Amino acid sequence: MGKLTAVQVKNLKEPGRYQDGEGLMLDIGKSGSRSWVVRVQHNGKRRDIGLGSARDVGLAQARTAAAAVKEKIKAGIDPTAKPEEPPAIPNFRECALEVIKEHRPSWKNAKHEAQWRATLEAYAFPDLGDKPVDQITAPMVRDVLVKIWLTIPETARRVRQRIGAVLDWAHAKGYRPTEAPTRAVNKGLPKQPKGQDHFAALPWQKAPEFIATLRASDKAGEEVRRAFEFLILTAVRSGEMRGARWSEFDLDAKLWTIPAMRMKASKVHVVPLSDRAVELVKAAAMGEPDANALVFPGAKEGRPMSDMTLTMALRRMKVNCTAHGFRSTFRDWCAETTNFPREVAEAALAHAVGNRVEAAYRRSDLLEKRRQLMDEWAAYCTGIAG
Repeated sequence: MGKLTAVQVKNLKEPGRYQDGEGLMLDIGKSGSRSWVVRVQHNGKRRDIGLGSARDVGLAQARTAAAAVKEKIKAGIDPTAKPEEPPAIPNFRECALEVIKEHRPSWKNAKHEAQWRATLEAYAFPDLGDKPVDQITAPMVRDVLVKIWLTIPETARRVRQRIGAVLDWAHAKGYRPTEAPTRAVNKGLPKQPKGQDHFAALPWQKAPEFIATLRASDKAGEEVRRAFEFLILTAVRSGEMRGARWSEFDLDAKLWTIPAMRMKASKVHVVPLSDRAVELVKAAAMGEPDANALVFPGAKEGRPMSDMTLTMALRRMKVNCTAHGFRSTFRDWCAETTNFPREVAEAALAHAVGNRVEAAYRRSDLLEKRRQLMDEWAAYCTGIAG
């Protein structure tokens, strides 16, 4: 039991140190200051550790604090060391980029990184990118996924897996208290119909009418209308168009060279451009564009246009198809109205070759034949075919 009482502590005025026991002392200075000190042995040295002003800390509190100091010393902990500050919480985008960086050595093909980046930039970053990763909840993730869950189900499932991987990584790093709320997210999403992984396509007969309507529509901005028409005329995938940069274009030669890392098959794809496609690219230029700048940027500076932007344009125009579905529209038009060989149409779509015979035949990329095909497609779509 201590030697001091609460009354003594209150009444003591004479400068000096008054022992309570177990190393605890009341220290009264010549100026009248009053503070608590505990004397301990730490690493073979005697140390006096302050416990606070007697005006703020009562006798009982001082005894408790002194006991806590001694317990830390017994445990080998420096009682004067400042506690480690919790790590600064990064946002979702920063975590995702770290996950990609850490996974990069394990990926055999560069396309994996390109696909991760493309899907997260298109679907996750617009809503989650700037949010601190510890504040991302199941409802937030569900709201991101539900926009694409039924329209592009396969892509949506990949986005769900990638968001989950980022949140799990953040939990393992100590940035969030829980793992990805996968079960809650799944419970909040509608059931995907079986056999619906294909992309709804517009009948090829309606393509010219759609482009005419698109050009005149007030349901999308000029940049979106321009990008959408370019997407249709080139028959590329949405992500390939949205990620296009000025350095990829040779407008004098009317060629667009998409690097392998941005292609699904991880092979360079050269797209011959029709005159109308060249016009659309030139119209997108603002002065002298930077070679690394996006041709069709999104609303946020430096960010690509999101796939949802194209989807929303279709919804507002009340057109029941997907942006990706226009590749099927193009393929059906090739098969039903032209005499171009199948391999030319497949090469235009940058489809992987299914058998060795066809692969041997297509050692050439059939560029000139594809140029003729794309010119005819553009002429049909823009309503000037003879």
